[in-house]
Amino acid sequence: MRGVMSAVLLLPLVAVPSAHATADVQGKAKFTVTTTATSVAARSDRRPVAGGVHDRKVGKTFISWAGQYEDSYVQSYDHRKATWSAPNRVADGDSDAHNYPTMVQAKDGHLLIFRGMHNVELRMSRSPQPHSVDGVWEETLISKNAATYPMPFVTRDGTIYVFYRETSRDLDPSFPTDTRPMLYVVSKDNGKTWKTSTELTGDRFAIGSTSRADNMNEIYIGQLRQEDNGRVRIVYTLAGGGTEGHLHDRYHRNIYYAWFDPRNQHFYSASGKDLGTQIDDADQETHLKVAETPLTLPNGVKSPDYIQLVGTTLGKPFLLWFMGDPDKGPLRNYLSTWNGRSWETKEVARGLRTREMEPIDPFTWRVYATEDGKPNVNTYLVRFGRTWTPETVIPTAKPVQRIEIVENFRDPARAILSGASSQRDVAIADGDISVAGISRR
Repeated sequence: MRGVMSAVLLLPLVAVPSAHATADVQGKAKFTVTTTATSVAARSDRRPVAGGVHDRKVGKTFISWAGQYEDSYVQSYDHRKATWSAPNRVADGDSDAHNYPTMVQAKDGHLLIFRGMHNVELRMSRSPQPHSVDGVWEETLISKNAATYPMPFVTRDGTIYVFYRETSRDLDPSFPTDTRPMLYVVSKDNGKTWKTSTELTGDRFAIGSTSRADNMNEIYIGQLRQEDNGRVRIVYTLAGGGTEGHLHDRYHRNIYYAWFDPRNQHFYSASGKDLGTQIDDADQETHLKVAETPLTLPNGVKSPDYIQLVGTTLGKPFLLWFMGDPDKGPLRNYLSTWNGRSWETKEVARGLRTREMEPIDPFTWRVYATEDGKPNVNTYLVRFGRTWTPETVIPTAKPVQRIEIVENFRDPARAILSGASSQRDVAIADGDISVAGISRR
């Protein structure tokens, strides 16, 4: 397979719209933005997964975000009263940008916040009352399994899954520092008790490898997305020391896609190949590779980026991801589409960080993207997993670093916009927390 960087140079590009463009010119969707908390957000390594939920039973939307010292905060929006609650601090982030909160709602109505205390343990906070974020939350240690990057979801029958990345060396010093596979834990009683994927399947890990010649044995899931049919779509890249030797996260390499069936805990390829309960290196190289990328740092950027997005149109998956440019140009944005037999990849834009996306009809997805150092969120439309067109610009007062679509959202609280902090140190928290939704007026 030819490297992506050389394979797509001749494809036409779609220009990035001006930050001053209007919704009337660019598209039909008109967004409203509400700042729910001012100058409170710290830098966060959060992925676009499980930012918040809408609770139809009580007509409220609950959101989570990372504040100063990466502490976990929650807020609620009462749709009947059109009012936001004050931020409620629910857990300690231990001053590490990796220790951000992720939120789901258990079948019993309680809100659950998960955070992987970087390379140490997986913790859960449980709301004191169902259908509410108020009060003092109960803290639970799920396991001391060197966990980072929790990705939770709840199945139709109420089973809770939390995927996470393990830092194997912290459990066994014989592992190199760049051995970091994916595992998961499962609860069938609303988070009271848990079993690990190893206990359930007998596999050492769920996704990973230990002996690649290029030492790229770290798994970075960019996004995990559960669909209405129960399937969980997964896109990921590899990281590691490269051919020079072992080193954590020196390089990134390649894009991979799989889907997971919680009913039998099997993974599958885009073609439907059943890979069983564990993905190893032979599986991912033979059946899951979407795009092959060079083992380099184009323009000094780890590429592909940590965040990749996954969606489906008429059952066929497509992915969005981006890389640095070797000629010191802007970021390069790619769309990879499964055509039923193989993956097709093309460059669709320049200079964007694609942050999140949502389906808006059976054939169309809306993509939310930002430009480095600039305020506003640009939106684009991907139709049939193939075409890319500008839509509108969502105005924000400051740059935005993270975006999550609220589960079962109800406007005006559709997307959570975490503002960029002015410093990497999480002791500094001066980004805004806002929500965006489509105006019906």
